[in-house]
Amino acid sequence: MRVTILAVGRLKAGPEALLTADWLGRFDAAGRALGLGPARMIEVEDRRGRGADAEAALLLDKAPDGPLVALDERGAALDSPGFARRLAAFRDEGARDLGFAIGGADGHGAGLRDRADLLLSFGPMVWPHMLARAMLAEQLYRAATILGGGPYHRA
Repeated sequence: MRVTILAVGRLKAGPEALLTADWLGRFDAAGRALGLGPARMIEVEDRRGRGADAEAALLLDKAPDGPLVALDERGAALDSPGFARRLAAFRDEGARDLGFAIGGADGHGAGLRDRADLLLSFGPMVWPHMLARAMLAEQLYRAATILGGGPYHRA
């Protein structure tokens, strides 16, 4: 199952970009035997500054066919094993593609939240959307190691 991270804004060179690339590379390697990956990132930018609904339209235009998970502070807060189970369920239900949407500073527009198959929260705190990419990439890798029975996750 291919994974696409759809994100508002451009990730500049720096620690967030390095972390995101590292974790996505690890996910690709760990997930290959499990039918997970590869992962790719698609970035969009509303240069006209029209807000969350316009950004949502840009993200939806690039979303792959298949389930869509929107990172949203109002979403479900899963633990890592729960996230791994949900990822496996999408795969086992026959999804060939899975999208994750990370909104801009104003979050997601209603159209994207309505289209999402799952709203996922990294907790009640608000995280910078550039850091959320690295956090999501790490959780994808962690999920692959959990599903593969590897030693990375110790809880």
